[in-house]
Amino acid sequence: MPALQRIAIIGGGPAGALAAAELARSGLEVLLFDDKLAWEKPCGGGLTDKALARWPFLRDAQVERNWVSDCELIAPSGRRVGFPLERHIAIFSRLALNGLLLDRARNAGVQLRRERVLQIDGGSGSWTVQTPTGSYAADFVVLAAGARNSLRHRFTTPLGPENFMVAAGYYIPGNHHTVQIKFLKNLHGYIWIFPRADHFSAGICGRMQGKSTAELRRLLEASLPEFGLNLDGATFYAHIIPSLTPSALRESAFAGDGWAMIGDAAGFVDAITGEGLYYALRSAELLTEALLAHAPEKYPVLAKNDFLPELERAARIAERFYAGEWLGGPVVERMIQLTQRSGRFREIMRDLFSGAQEYADLRNRVYESLPRIAGEAVVNAPWNAFRRRAP
Repeated sequence: MPALQRIAIIGGGPAGALAAAELARSGLEVLLFDDKLAWEKPCGGGLTDKALARWPFLRDAQVERNWVSDCELIAPSGRRVGFPLERHIAIFSRLALNGLLLDRARNAGVQLRRERVLQIDGGSGSWTVQTPTGSYAADFVVLAAGARNSLRHRFTTPLGPENFMVAAGYYIPGNHHTVQIKFLKNLHGYIWIFPRADHFSAGICGRMQGKSTAELRRLLEASLPEFGLNLDGATFYAHIIPSLTPSALRESAFAGDGWAMIGDAAGFVDAITGEGLYYALRSAELLTEALLAHAPEKYPVLAKNDFLPELERAARIAERFYAGEWLGGPVVERMIQLTQRSGRFREIMRDLFSGAQEYADLRNRVYESLPRIAGEAVVNAPWNAFRRRAP
């Protein structure tokens, strides 16, 4: 195909901003459209060691963030376990993270347009992007406008409600260095307390076809005192998180002739954890690689050879994780129980949080370690501790 010169990117979040910076740095003319530009998106904002290692400028940047050194998990039964993280997580406010990435894009020569895109017309090599103030021509269009963008239907079929989770939460003044995650009975989701530099992002998520936003909000508010938090000075938020089914991940188009989607717009989010930042940045990187090689058609192949199998595995096991059983009890209860009693299992959990442990070989690792895990769990069981104390 003819060499691309003008790229229009719709959406200025991490995916859109990273792609824009890399493309402009390579000499392409890039227009990035976002009606808010840097803004505070309602989410945790955590970047794992896996992400920081791949994009070290995010570790080294002089922007506000909080380094998290510990994690606490709480089961529906109330069982709790805390453990240190060998590889720390960086918690950014999305205002700071988006601002950092947009500044990189601006410095690379990207033309930032703080405008809402109303319509996209035309086709490959000859697109017209319409905003309230005018029209812009582009050879290639990148949609990076998040899960709820109204332009997705222009390129592919809409996603049904089974492919989304609802999140609700509060920004609450305060700070510490522990990520806290609480699981609730009959909820396909969890409560999170993510400590940012000067406030907490305290939220809850659940399937869109499950509990309503109001129900999720009530559950979260009822749990806040358990974390020593209240609503004094708090700001409410709510949004939608992509959580694609296995079939949607396999069958939904995220690229075509002259266009591509990256990040949340493509549904690239872990269906178990809701983690999307790593996949947003990685999909932007892979699309950039394909565009600079003058082979945008290779982008879907690159994604399928890279992270899509991991997302499909997460989608396949998500229901079992939240509602299934393992070793004679609910999966979440057993997971937290073994994290509490087994050093070997805690190592696995640490690696999951750092991004070093992927789902592809998680099952094999757990079952290969199961004899030692079981032995440690028996030795450290409460009744054993009592027996050792008895005369």
